[in-house]
Amino acid sequence: MLDSAAYPQSLQRLIGWLCRLPGIGRRTAERLALALLEWPAEDLAHFGEQVARLRQDVKTCTICGNFSDTDECVICRNPRRQTDMVCVVETAAQIPVFERSGGYHGLYHVLGGRISPLHGKGPDDLAIPSLRQRLQAGTIRELILATNSDVEGEATAAFLASELAAPGLSITRLAAGVPVGADLSYADAATLASALGGRRAMR
Repeated sequence: MLDSAAYPQSLQRLIGWLCRLPGIGRRTAERLALALLEWPAEDLAHFGEQVARLRQDVKTCTICGNFSDTDECVICRNPRRQTDMVCVVETAAQIPVFERSGGYHGLYHVLGGRISPLHGKGPDDLAIPSLRQRLQAGTIRELILATNSDVEGEATAAFLASELAAPGLSITRLAAGVPVGADLSYADAATLASALGGRRAMR
């Protein structure tokens, strides 16, 4: 493969942008850029349009915070979901991982991160008020705290368990099986299904 300095400036700029994607190194970015160069002009134009419209077309569900193309996401609109169970995740990107596990059929709530003093993120920066409002409706019987298993994720789960404890509400945590410090976005379906099945009560 050519050294990137040998590429035209336009190709070098594209490689630079692709390198900003998570998990994409310089060599992978070069291969992707060269692959795009082989696409028909019409396909490239459609691809560019999709990228340009991404922030405009992808909305946030007004109920749970999941990615959506309407005010409510497909999960919140689904009448077959268990409405008495809510799984709390850090980011919307983690929801598809739970869905692939096939072991969960309730609803979700996206926090928008976790408590992280080192990064200047506290409870006020998370979607806790909207979660509390959902709980006040009285229809939710179990709250599954599925924050990551690292120190900040555990601290966030402990804070939520303390803040949201209420009579008649079971607050649980994913069981062992998810490696300590793991980002749930990268957990495999079988491991996550096992962790869901053996979830434990938060005290």
